[in-house]
Amino acid sequence: MRGDASDERAQMGKVMFYHLTRSAPADTLALLLPKALTQGWRVMLRGSEADALSQMDAALWLLGGDDSFLPHGQEGGPFDCDQPVLLGHGPAVNGAKVLGLIDGAGAEDAEIAGMERVWVLFDGNDPQRLQAARDQWKAMTSAGHGAEYWSEEGGRWEKKAESLARLAP
Repeated sequence: MRGDASDERAQMGKVMFYHLTRSAPADTLALLLPKALTQGWRVMLRGSEADALSQMDAALWLLGGDDSFLPHGQEGGPFDCDQPVLLGHGPAVNGAKVLGLIDGAGAEDAEIAGMERVWVLFDGNDPQRLQAARDQWKAMTSAGHGAEYWSEEGGRWEKKAESLARLAP
């Protein structure tokens, strides 16, 4: 038997917007990725620029220094489906339950609905990225996805806004 509307709403993933003003995306991902992997979730990290993804790949190898290792790879290799964290432009072929969007990358409603989490990381010091994130917030919340807006302006991450998920009529 299918649950009621509140059950479905509770099972939907959440979109989390991270307004970066002090940190680089790799620094924020250093906090987020281990938490996702601890939950047993695979991650698709989608970017819109090949150079930025290559830089992110290099940065992820350096996260945590000698104390930790963050397993990941760039799409296009023979083991894409096996990667706990896959960086690329395409679909989440690794069975991801978390979709990280950087550099203005987007996602379709059906893909968002199938995720446990969607992270939208954007540079708050770049007016174009800031506007793109505002447009994504409007589109995603209008489509009924639950969303949270997090800012680090005060020196630490604080939730500044939330839009609850709602079901389509």
